[in-house]
Amino acid sequence: MSGELVQCYNRGCGQKYELDKNTDDSCRHHPGEPFFHDAYKGWSCCNKKCTDFTEFLNIKGCMVSKHCNVKPPEPEKLVENIPDVVAVTEVKPLQQPMTRPPYNTPMIKIEPEIASSVKRDFQSPTESNTDVHSAEIKIGTSCKNRGCTTIYEGPSSDSGTCTYHPGVPIFHEGLKYWSCCQRRTTDFNAFLNQVGCETGQHVWKKDEDKSKLVRCRWDFHQTGTHVFVSIYAKNYSPTKSVIKLNPVRLYTNLIFPEESDAVFNLDAELNGIIDVQKSQVNMLGTKVEIKMKKAEPRSWPKLEYPKTSDSKSQTNSPSVNDLTPKVEGVDLEDL
Repeated sequence: MSGELVQCYNRGCGQKYELDKNTDDSCRHHPGEPFFHDAYKGWSCCNKKCTDFTEFLNIKGCMVSKHCNVKPPEPEKLVENIPDVVAVTEVKPLQQPMTRPPYNTPMIKIEPEIASSVKRDFQSPTESNTDVHSAEIKIGTSCKNRGCTTIYEGPSSDSGTCTYHPGVPIFHEGLKYWSCCQRRTTDFNAFLNQVGCETGQHVWKKDEDKSKLVRCRWDFHQTGTHVFVSIYAKNYSPTKSVIKLNPVRLYTNLIFPEESDAVFNLDAELNGIIDVQKSQVNMLGTKVEIKMKKAEPRSWPKLEYPKTSDSKSQTNSPSVNDLTPKVEGVDLEDL
């Protein structure tokens, strides 16, 4: 029927079109699959990748063809047999528990072991930040709000209503959804075509202040003698970044010169007591690994010490949960 709009299901297109106006060059899309690896997001067909999810959604397709209104079959959800969690046997101390040092004990900067590949990437001690950004908005600029596909066509575009997602995208156990409205689906195209749940004004330029924080994924594990904290990050500066320790506190400050000196901070009061002098830091190409020597032979139930009135509540330091996304939410921060 002439004039009736149908949905195109080609990846990266997402437009609606009239059947009688569908030509060989109507649709620009990606024939490949989307991939999410570490902090990168991209398409397998054209090898374009980025760290920002909105920028990923705005990557133009690398193939031109007709629109397709045939919805691809939903992938079958795999039922995983999740093994039982192995119980951690707590090592009973052979001596009286140590007296816990104060949280505000002076911090010691740990000199890291830097991998040769990381050293090569940062041979120059100064990073250039001489990029000059024009104040003018270019025609064809995409709205920076997540989920909005509006393109800037001139000053008249400012008067339009922006429909977007104020939350963040989450990919977990085959499901894809936005944290703000949580309309869950297993189909990636259906996820991309979900209409935003909030309206407001279009944003044509990123807020530089908001881009100063980097969300990196991190985790911790332990042995009988050490606690390991791994922060998954790339393109950080090994010379500007700082790792500090005291017997009951870990402080990390990673600097990312390629992102206008954006930072990742992790400040945690440790669950147990460590020997700072026997702890070490390794800076690798894809992560920072902090190896802390336990001062007492016991198992830590968590990395962070339960808050008390005489520790973090007397400082301005936010908790670990305030600084870092959950592991199940892809950072896509953190993914």
